Amino acid sequence: MAQMEAPNQSFRYSDIVVAVAVLTTVIMMIIPLSPVILDMLLIFNITIAMLILLSTMFIKGTLEISVFPSLLLITTLFRLSLNVSSTRLVLLDGYAGQVIAKFGSFVLAGSVIVGFIIFLILVVIQFIVITKGSERVAEVAARFTLDAMPGKQMAIDADLNAGLINESDAKQRRKDIQREADFYGAMDGATKFVKGDAIAGIVIVIVNIIGGFIIGVLQRGMSIGEAASVYTLLTVGDGLVTQIPALLISIATGIIVTRAASEGNLGQDLTSQLFRRPKVLFIAAGLLALLGTIGLPPLPFFTISILLAILGYRMMKSEEKTAVAEVEKAQEEEMEEIKKPENVISLLNVDPLELEMGYALIPLVDAQQGGDLLDRVIMIRRQCALELGLVVPPIRLRDNMQLKPNTYSIKIKGVEVASGELLLDHYLAMSPGFEDDTISGIETIEPAFGLPAKWITTDIKDQAELAGYTVVDPPSVVATHLTEVIKSHAHEIMGRQDVQSLVDHVKQSHPAVVAELIPDLMTIGELQKVLSGLLKERVPIRDLVTIMESLADHARMTKDNDVLIEYARQSLARQIVKTYIVPGTNQLSVIALDPSLENQIRESIEQTEHGTYLALDPTQAQRILSALVSEVERVSQLGYQPIVLCAPIVRLYFKRLTERVVPQLTVLSYNEVGTNYEIQTIGMVS
Repeated sequence: MAQMEAPNQSFRYSDIVVAVAVLTTVIMMIIPLSPVILDMLLIFNITIAMLILLSTMFIKGTLEISVFPSLLLITTLFRLSLNVSSTRLVLLDGYAGQVIAKFGSFVLAGSVIVGFIIFLILVVIQFIVITKGSERVAEVAARFTLDAMPGKQMAIDADLNAGLINESDAKQRRKDIQREADFYGAMDGATKFVKGDAIAGIVIVIVNIIGGFIIGVLQRGMSIGEAASVYTLLTVGDGLVTQIPALLISIATGIIVTRAASEGNLGQDLTSQLFRRPKVLFIAAGLLALLGTIGLPPLPFFTISILLAILGYRMMKSEEKTAVAEVEKAQEEEMEEIKKPENVISLLNVDPLELEMGYALIPLVDAQQGGDLLDRVIMIRRQCALELGLVVPPIRLRDNMQLKPNTYSIKIKGVEVASGELLLDHYLAMSPGFEDDTISGIETIEPAFGLPAKWITTDIKDQAELAGYTVVDPPSVVATHLTEVIKSHAHEIMGRQDVQSLVDHVKQSHPAVVAELIPDLMTIGELQKVLSGLLKERVPIRDLVTIMESLADHARMTKDNDVLIEYARQSLARQIVKTYIVPGTNQLSVIALDPSLENQIRESIEQTEHGTYLALDPTQAQRILSALVSEVERVSQLGYQPIVLCAPIVRLYFKRLTERVVPQLTVLSYNEVGTNYEIQTIGMVS
């Protein structure tokens, strides 16, 4: 605790000290100072300048030294007061302390002209190069920072609404944005102090030289050469003592306004970004060595070339060691993660949909080899959303070395439900209903619908198409098979969380519908059972608003999911029947049920506390199925799609009776067809 309080004790009266120092700086312009005190203040000025420069080099963000604009004003005022004090001593006494005298004699080195030229060069560097650039950068930074404030504020609000940050973090980030805008706005004005300081330095030197020359010759009786030597030495020394700290602070100003986004301080950023590419160092070393061999001084060029080559070699070895260390660290972390007992839970995750492929089928996925299966998977999810109203979860594609090279496997919740085999250098040709002996290929079965087909080579593709065959490439075979599997198992894929997402989507546009149904009349689980029942018979659930309105109307009367499914189907009757209408007409061709058969099925329906089921004699059920299969085959040979039309109370139980034998059979009820369509009976099951 004592260690924590020590800094606070040290800076307890810092505000009073700074206030007194600023006032003293102003008073120094009026009250004469002794040469000893002036020496101490000049050294203090150099020290402050060095501290400011080093501080700007070690900060990671501009807000770490947000007081810099005010500091720039104070240091400028301090230097000007020192200029006034030193000018007073130079003109009155011809002596302004040891620091100014030593600086002047050291830099001049016996030549007044050389010293004056060096001083002018320093002033030009500060005024034209550093100060001018810093001023422009500060102006642009202030403008862009202010323009970007609304966007940053919106980004903070978006992160807050998304739950990525809490209210405290948002408040701090808003405060930082405001402080950053204030900082760059202040820096835009503060750079004018540095510019004015440089101009003042030039004016003071000229005044000192002219004034000293006049006083030396006219008042002190010095010769022209002696006066020029003494006062020029003192003036140049005075100028250097004050301009060197000014140059350091100008550099610090340039550094702080040119700092962009970084993760470390200036030194770390420079070394990590400038010397992290060994190839660059090797090329530079080679160019320097080449220049040293074509006539330029070999010693300096070869020396620097060798240093760069050594540095590049060390960087390359360091990168190799770092890469190896990262791989080893990743392996160790992976082993540690596996050993942790709590991470066993992650192994229990099961992907809703998976497509595993043998190694020979990897080119289907690799975009660099022309594979577009990933794009096709995206289109499949889009197609299922449009046709079924189902948001298909992400499909994981992976290779499986345990599969045969040309085989793929489709899994739902970790269990294989379908598979197929492809020949990548062939096309799959499906027969038009008759065989053409001129089309030769490898006999196979189309995996999606079980149709007879052939794998044919590329050179007879056009010939097969002219013969009436349907020819598709291997990626289309996989995509079609995957689409058919998703449609057939849509009721298994959709879970409660998916239903909740659909309900949330509906709630945005129809909140009253959702509020009426959930949770008072139905739970999410009960709604899922109804939607799954619809998807099981490939009834689209895209019009979820209509489905939920129908359920809200009837859920008060019954809790039987089977009955609710029938009500939902009736609300979607137009959408269901439209799929089976003969194009261009209102005609619906169906297979009817014998009235006595309907009565028999109706009388066999048993109702229990757990629901209803069909209690039909096995022998009778077998005769019904045999008659149905015969009728379906006859209708299919005539070119019609088999559709059974029956009474509403019978529809669901007849569908369940037949789905194992004729899984793709469409069963409609009279209530679904309505009176707008012309019914054509093309068969009867009796």
